[in-house]
Amino acid sequence: MVDTTLPPPKLDALLQNGKQNGLRGSKDVNAATARGIDHIGLTVLDIEAAERFLIDGLGAEFIYETLNPGLPPFEGPEVAKMVGSPPGIVIDVIRMYKMGTGPGIELFHYKVDGQRPAPRLCDLGWQHVALYVDDMEAALERAVAAGAEKMNDPWDLIRAESGPGNRFCFIRTPFGPVIELISFPSPQPYEEGTELRRWKPPVA
Repeated sequence: MVDTTLPPPKLDALLQNGKQNGLRGSKDVNAATARGIDHIGLTVLDIEAAERFLIDGLGAEFIYETLNPGLPPFEGPEVAKMVGSPPGIVIDVIRMYKMGTGPGIELFHYKVDGQRPAPRLCDLGWQHVALYVDDMEAALERAVAAGAEKMNDPWDLIRAESGPGNRFCFIRTPFGPVIELISFPSPQPYEEGTELRRWKPPVA
């Protein structure tokens, strides 16, 4: 992360270093590389309540259901091994949702003994999902009205991500996991040091 509070000579040096570092990575279009994030999976206790929050609080759209209680569930030793879970787990509902112009969210419902709560941000593993919003206040108000907990007032993005209107905040969903709301309508200082750009959802 580039500290934009540094004196110009030192900042210029860091940006030049970033420009050089930005050349790392495969340029072979035939390489077996990931094109991008396709979807994010979430396990929830109450899938109907989670669906209501995704739709009412975040503007998600239901696309399809892969599995429901009327169909044979995913279960057995091979399923437990595949998902790295204890023997005896049962997956009985899977649903996919469209999230604006970005990756989808896939909800899972498991039947399993000893299910643990969502990890904290300081725990090891995937930490949070960030959703891009155009109107921070409106998006935050909508999420809270649908049952989310506001964890902080919006903060300004700093240093390499700074710029007028570039802000973020965290909310905790009614079903546990943390979501970051982020918006960066202004150019960011890191762009001066590299031709690479972080992904930003296109306008729908």
